[in-house]
Amino acid sequence: MRNPIETTYDRQVDTAYLSLRKIGPGEVSKTYSCDIEQVGGTINLDFDQNGRLVGIEILDATALLPAEFFS
Repeated sequence: MRNPIETTYDRQVDTAYLSLRKIGPGEVSKTYSCDIEQVGGTINLDFDQNGRLVGIEILDATALLPAEFFS
């Protein structure tokens, strides 16, 4: 099975995005922000119109992700 996850990282704003499938314009219909205190940072979960998780945005990524992610 092919792993559909694609990742991007923007150094200027220290934000990572994990796309669980190809996401077109307007396909994210709901974003859920995880509790900042519980996860120790800002993580947003993006869902499509069918309620399926399609992407994960991680702000302050260098503090939340393992170093291996950036190599």
